[in-house]
Amino acid sequence: MHNNTPIELAKYIDHTLLAPDANSKQIERLCFEAKEYGLYSVCVAPYWVHFCHQQLESSDVEVCTVIGFPLGNVMTETKELETNLAKKNGATEFDMVMNISALKSGDNEIVVNDISKVVRAASPYKVKVILETCLLTQTEIVTACQLAEKAGAHFVKTSTGFSKSGATLEVVELMLKTVGPKVQVKASGGIRDRETALEYIRLGVKRIGTSSGLEILKEFSSSSTNKDNY
Repeated sequence: MHNNTPIELAKYIDHTLLAPDANSKQIERLCFEAKEYGLYSVCVAPYWVHFCHQQLESSDVEVCTVIGFPLGNVMTETKELETNLAKKNGATEFDMVMNISALKSGDNEIVVNDISKVVRAASPYKVKVILETCLLTQTEIVTACQLAEKAGAHFVKTSTGFSKSGATLEVVELMLKTVGPKVQVKASGGIRDRETALEYIRLGVKRIGTSSGLEILKEFSSSSTNKDNY
C-alpha cells in the first residue's frame, strides 16, 4: 500500500456483519455500502449468502461467508456440507474456524484434515482459517499457522470477534513470521479506526475484517487531501 487513500484501504476490508440478530435491511445496507465504497467483500453468515449474491451480482464485491462459526468444533463433514451449500449459493470466499479443541489436544492430523477438506470443497475459491488466537499460546499459534499452510489454506486469520479478544500487533507479527509467502494474514477483531488498520497493513496484513469499515474510511474525510479519492 503506497498511498494512504480511502480507495486503497477499502480494498483491504471485508465488510462484516455476523450479529445473530442481523436483519435483511441491515444486510441489504451492508451490500450497498460495500458497492458504494469499493470494499473488497461482505462477510456474512451462510444464511445470508444467497441474498448477498443477488444484491452484489453486478458488482466486483466478493461474498465471503463463515464456516464452523464461531467455535470451530463441529464435525468436518458438517463444515464440508456448509462450504458446498454456501458455494452453491454464491459464496466466493470462506472463513472457516479451525478445530481449536483438536489443536489443543495435539491432534494435528485432525486439524489438517479438517482444513484440507474445506479447502477442497471451496475450490477454486480462497479459504481463510480463523485461529482464534486469544485462546492459543504463542507455540500453538505457530503450530496452527503451520498446519493451515500444510492443509492448503490461503490465509490465516486472527479472530472470530466472538471470543475474549481480537487481533493484536504481537500476534499478527508472529503469524506473519510463521507463514510462507503463499499464505497471507487477515487481522480481525477490535479494529475500529484508520490508524490501527493501517498499522496492520504496514506490517504486511493483506486483509482486514471489521464491522467498522465505513467509520474507518470516513476518517479520511477530515483530510482535505483525501476528500476527492472516492
